[in-house]
Amino acid sequence: MQKLETIKDLAELRKRIKIGQDPKIPTVVISAGTCGQASGANDLIRAVKRELLFKNLTERIRLRITGCHGYCEIEPSVLIEPRGIVYPKVGLKEMARIIEAVDQGRVLEDLLFEDPISKNRIEKLSDLPFYKNQTRTILSQNEKIDPIRIFNYIENDGYSAFLKTLENGGREWVIDEIKTSGLRGRGGAGFPTGLKWEMLANQRNGSGKYLVCNADEGDPGAYMDRSVLEGNPHSIIEGMLIGAYATGATDGVIYVRNEYPLAIKHLVIALRQASDLGVLGKNILGTDFSFDIRMVRGAGAFVCGEETALMKSIEGKMGEPRQRPPFPVQKGIRGKPTAINNVESWANIPVIIRDGAKKYSKIGTSGNSGTKIFSLVGKVKNTGLVEVPMGISIQEIVSNIGGGPSGKTKIKAVQTGGPSGGCIPARMFDLPIDYDSLARAGSIMGSGGMIVMDENTCMVDLARYFMNFLKDESCGKCFTCRKGTQRMYEIIDDISKGIGPVNCLDLLEELAETVRNTTMCGLGQTASNPVLSTLKYFKDEYIQHIENQRCPAGVCKELIRYSINDNCNGCMLCLRSCPEDAITGAKKEMHLIDNDKCIKCGACKSVCRFDAIDVR
Repeated sequence: MQKLETIKDLAELRKRIKIGQDPKIPTVVISAGTCGQASGANDLIRAVKRELLFKNLTERIRLRITGCHGYCEIEPSVLIEPRGIVYPKVGLKEMARIIEAVDQGRVLEDLLFEDPISKNRIEKLSDLPFYKNQTRTILSQNEKIDPIRIFNYIENDGYSAFLKTLENGGREWVIDEIKTSGLRGRGGAGFPTGLKWEMLANQRNGSGKYLVCNADEGDPGAYMDRSVLEGNPHSIIEGMLIGAYATGATDGVIYVRNEYPLAIKHLVIALRQASDLGVLGKNILGTDFSFDIRMVRGAGAFVCGEETALMKSIEGKMGEPRQRPPFPVQKGIRGKPTAINNVESWANIPVIIRDGAKKYSKIGTSGNSGTKIFSLVGKVKNTGLVEVPMGISIQEIVSNIGGGPSGKTKIKAVQTGGPSGGCIPARMFDLPIDYDSLARAGSIMGSGGMIVMDENTCMVDLARYFMNFLKDESCGKCFTCRKGTQRMYEIIDDISKGIGPVNCLDLLEELAETVRNTTMCGLGQTASNPVLSTLKYFKDEYIQHIENQRCPAGVCKELIRYSINDNCNGCMLCLRSCPEDAITGAKKEMHLIDNDKCIKCGACKSVCRFDAIDVR
């Protein structure tokens, strides 16, 4: 790879790459993010390569291996460009037919996506119900880019925003654009990005400044940052380059979870390619601007998502939060001024500079501009990554994009913001998704996790699960966080077993408020949200557990009892599945459950085909 020496070299390279591409040549695109690979994408890739080589089609058909396209429910999927044809849940046996059809310009109708309502076959990716109601500015790049090929990124307008920044020449102009765009941090707090950059730019420090990308995505059910890093790592690098130019930062750090091996692999390759090309390092493209980025692997502690704890971890110390002020922009990593943004925030920067702040600010609502990526998981038909304008309602995401409940059971609530977020009941699904509305409802935006729950979910058990997670992940520096989260868990655990005293709800609420008001860092201050939100909206379930020793959802083991009803025809499936031999009965005769032996594992109910197992 020849190193670029000047700004003009980068501009000419972009022109040469675009001229050299023939858009008419069909391309087989395989989504090979972590979810795609887990579903069998690697086997499809090998099959495509074999077909292209054996049939001498390498000159007529291209192959592009990309990151996640967002629609996890249809993986492994195959996209055919430029027509935009998508084949969902493709098996190895179908690949030979698909390659033959691509070569002949045909569409395989039997392999197309079938709309579950109309039963019509849908040909184009953009016409799938999952995508039609989205505004995909960040995720749409994933299907266009091979993440380990920098020239593929440049072909799709990559580094054009950085080039525009250098050619414009004004650092104040960049900050003004970010402020005009209205971009707020996508990591949870929603602090205005332009204001943070301006504060960093105004710091006078002769020893340098730091920019940090927080990719320590620790929320259960959240994988937005992972997918962006896997599918488009150069967008993060370009965003940080623009940020460094605007603020005068000299050093960059990408702090990524060690549990993200594919994201780390692609990021390492992208950093090396950017350095080899000359867009990272000393005197970039012949200018006096120097900036380099290194990657730091996180140790997996949830608390390291908090910015002051993250800085400690980067320094090689225990990840513990510290008091603020001084704020990171005043005194951060190794005492130097530091600005921290998360992956999605950095990925938005090239979009804003390339398309203009005014155009970007028109998306979303006043004070909440742009799009937000959510990982939509749980009891919903269409699981995956959803990118929508800020201000869209929860109902639109769950029903129009998510397709509604995955089964016959009604949707009960949505958990937003991860373990530190809150539960919003179905009756409030008209609530717009923005920072302020979610905060008023007792939840937070967080990094973008969205877990959909149906009537089979016990809200007491859910609060117990999150408090168990939070007490284990507390760094322990604050007494109220260390002991408060532990005691909240213990109270909820007693309630789930039906042994909570009558007055425990008042104690639980008082304790939750104390933890929220007295802990030091943002994670401790939001740790009470799962408790307070479930008490606010689902207090009747707590009362049922306490006063009637009953779990309405049939989840809390100590409060439920399994029995067999008259629907039983003696098929023996439940008897064979029981690990404790608690079920007796002869073939073709009604069976019985011995509740003294029953461990309430639910195996019998999961295998029963005749709705013969009652849970009370």
